[in-house]
Amino acid sequence: MTASRLTIGGSAIDRSRPIRFSFDGTSVEGFAGDTIASALLANDIAVVGRSFKYHRPRGIWGAGVEEPNALVDVGGPRTTPNTRATTEPAYDGLVAKSVNATPSALADRNAFLDRCSRFIPAAFYYKTFMWPDWHMFEPRIRAMAGLGEVDKGWTSPGSADQINHHCDVLVVGAGPAGLAAAKLAAGAGFSVMLVDDQQKPGGSLGHRAGEIDGKPAAIWIDETIAELAAGGHLILPSTTAFGIYDHNLVGLNQRHFDGRRDTLWRVRPRRIVLATGAIERPLPFANNDLPGILSADAALAYLRRHAVLAGRRIVVATNNDSAYEVAEASAEAGAEVTLVDIRRDGMPATKVRLVKGRSLAAANGKLRVEGVTLDDGTRLDADCVLVSSGWTPTIHLFGQAKGKLSWSEARAAFLPGDPVEGISVAGAAAGAVSLSEVFAGSQNAVASLGQTNAEMPRSTGPEATGGIVAAWPVPGSKGRIWIDYQNDVTVKDVELAARENFVSVEHLKRYTTLGMATDQGKTSNLPGLALMAGITGRTVREVGTTTYRPPFTPVPLASFAGARGGELMAPVRRLPLENIHRADGAVFQEYGGWLRPAHYGGRDADADRTIQDEARRARQSVALFDGSTLGKIEVIGPQAAEFVDFLYYNTMSTLKPGRCRYGFMLSENGVVFDDGVLVRLDEHRFVVSCSSSHVAAVHARLEEWRQDRFGRDAIYIHNATAEMATLTVSGPNARKLLEKLDFGLSLDDADLPHMAMGHGSYGGDEVRIARVSFTGDRSYEISIRADRAETLWTRLRESGQPFDAAIIGLEALMILRAEKGFIVIGKDTDGTTLPHDLGVEGPRAKRQTEFVGRRSLSTDEASRDNRLQLVGLTVPQGDAPLPTGAHGIKRSDGRLRSQGFVTSSYQSPTLGRPVALGLIERGAARHGETIEIQHLGKVSTATIAAPCAFDPAGDRLHA
Repeated sequence: MTASRLTIGGSAIDRSRPIRFSFDGTSVEGFAGDTIASALLANDIAVVGRSFKYHRPRGIWGAGVEEPNALVDVGGPRTTPNTRATTEPAYDGLVAKSVNATPSALADRNAFLDRCSRFIPAAFYYKTFMWPDWHMFEPRIRAMAGLGEVDKGWTSPGSADQINHHCDVLVVGAGPAGLAAAKLAAGAGFSVMLVDDQQKPGGSLGHRAGEIDGKPAAIWIDETIAELAAGGHLILPSTTAFGIYDHNLVGLNQRHFDGRRDTLWRVRPRRIVLATGAIERPLPFANNDLPGILSADAALAYLRRHAVLAGRRIVVATNNDSAYEVAEASAEAGAEVTLVDIRRDGMPATKVRLVKGRSLAAANGKLRVEGVTLDDGTRLDADCVLVSSGWTPTIHLFGQAKGKLSWSEARAAFLPGDPVEGISVAGAAAGAVSLSEVFAGSQNAVASLGQTNAEMPRSTGPEATGGIVAAWPVPGSKGRIWIDYQNDVTVKDVELAARENFVSVEHLKRYTTLGMATDQGKTSNLPGLALMAGITGRTVREVGTTTYRPPFTPVPLASFAGARGGELMAPVRRLPLENIHRADGAVFQEYGGWLRPAHYGGRDADADRTIQDEARRARQSVALFDGSTLGKIEVIGPQAAEFVDFLYYNTMSTLKPGRCRYGFMLSENGVVFDDGVLVRLDEHRFVVSCSSSHVAAVHARLEEWRQDRFGRDAIYIHNATAEMATLTVSGPNARKLLEKLDFGLSLDDADLPHMAMGHGSYGGDEVRIARVSFTGDRSYEISIRADRAETLWTRLRESGQPFDAAIIGLEALMILRAEKGFIVIGKDTDGTTLPHDLGVEGPRAKRQTEFVGRRSLSTDEASRDNRLQLVGLTVPQGDAPLPTGAHGIKRSDGRLRSQGFVTSSYQSPTLGRPVALGLIERGAARHGETIEIQHLGKVSTATIAAPCAFDPAGDRLHA
């Protein structure tokens, strides 16, 4: 390849603004308006990257998002790793480095891997590195894996903007089809949003010949854009529609080239017009991946937009008419051009040497193409080869919207099939070739919107033709014919997949990596499918396509994150009485996303003493605790009882109004998801009092199952957690304290027994008093409007003084609940804990009705006899508390094996000894057995016991 910059031309560049940047340490000159790729091409830099697996030299192939080879890390003022050189603007001072190459693309020290290719075909990694131990190979493989390198000195330019937008019509693609559709939709009186991934609108008209309404295409483009802008319609250049999601939500990623982060747009249009164009495919021949082999259309784009001629002795190889314009334009620019057309009856060519009825058999060269060999053995010298095997419509978004595809023999491509509600496809994406076909398709795309005042554009110049004859890879071909440039997939790799019966397209993709990574098969998928069809004796239609998934092009993670970072990512939730607790000397810590008092007074070395004192005083007299974080999610409706039965492991519909019941919620795999108390207010109204840290997750879960199984008329979910404060009074003197306040309801045990709820009032406000306990002592949870909680808290403090009432933080509460063997989900359970592991077997054995997770409780895994089960652990007298996370170990044949672990461990001031909970293999049947405990290399002993270490009879609940 001997590429060069022409002295004239180049619609995209500004010759008055020269720039200089570096690539792999080499100085590169260009002009404002160049991409990195166009500047590299203009400087005749052929090797711009290395392939992923074999580290073969690769050159520029395309001119846009379809580029599989030219991936670079960009440094300098704007750092971007692993970006396409074809879409990244070049600017003065930019520092670009090829990826997957050390130290440079031209002199990659890993190039030797290509000589080992016969030993590392597709899927070799599934079959090797197993002996003697994977870990011997892992460090080196991980070091070689991946593309791009993160700049450790990078600093964030700030958060990315996110914008929600509504419009009548969203047009994706600002080529001739998109511009025409936007013009017609605007003329019908609809608000239009026009987006395109290029910096300048026009699409193929930026480098292909065209005349519209008697005007040069460039003038028509400018007039159409000006008309849309004047009408107040939104036009976003450099913006990619990367995905269509549920209910036709469209994700857009808008790039900025002034130092700002990309902007993420979430657009909900009434109608979507996809005018996304088509991508040119490579031809199959041996060594078709050599630098200097380009897409013919890309070469024309570089020529007319950037004034870069891709070579001086050019071979253009094609199976369709679109390459003829490329060949003649290259000849006009001064190149010696030979056009090789597979077809015997192709178009005439006047300015180039034309060879009909022949195809390329191989490309010759090492680090760049030096010539080609035809299928009849003829050798042609060449420094550049431009190929076109036809066009693949860009139907990714249509597929993401669950659109079905239809195979077209005439176009040798998949086209959009049956219509998708709210979505139209126009232009080359719909299979149109000529401008007249494009404009007719645009008119049809917006026809459902109604009468338009805009006149449909007319093509008045030369019209493109198709005339394609399929040229797919052929099974058994000689040489190394590349299907997927980015992932080093060859014809032989696809044949190997077929031999090993990976003939499904989804299996083929994953076995060979065909169409994976950032390329997502833009140039390779269809040739790979056609090859598999040929190998298996099927048609391409029968082989089908892989699933189209977003994003269409890589989207920076910062765009998805937006401003969500730190507290904006996970806002710290605060108690209504935070300031009151701070005034009382509370030391705050974060628990499950809530900022809560850990203890009151005492810091550093004094903290443990303070926590112990709080727990002791709570047992001796009475304690006040702010439990406002507990979930208060209301389930309301005529099917509320049926709903909570389905959501809970326990049967809840038998609960009487005014009563409470403790229960578990399970995941679909049977694992305990949350625990808590369910309160029944009346026949059709329940309150789910879930764990503090699980409120959001439980709320989402309730909504998910409501939407899945019940309608809004049957169930309504209302999360009242933030509306209500819950103040807890616990201890032997709890009732005496509350009797000093007039709540207007009887606290007598006969009227308000344990696990009952009553309504009262305080200061004219309704209160709900539930007699439930997380400490094992008589306890009352008083729920009141959050903005009225301060007065009640103050009164409770005053009334508690004669009883030496203690205000306690969460750390003391954890001691109290551990003494009773009460669990905390996620602390005393893990991602495998089932309800019977916690000693709650009844519903699993006896419930006949359906509930979430029921089926999973009958699996072999759920019935293993060596499951980890909840136990208490006691230590020898005088020993310190067990470390949380320490493992119970078992010695077997001189080796140690974990048989469980410590989940909670505290010093109990009431018992005068440590208490601990753990999950131990077959723990429920091993009470009294002493086991070894290991932590950080130190071994101690503990005896398995019942989880409840304090008041096992539960007498203090009624004290």
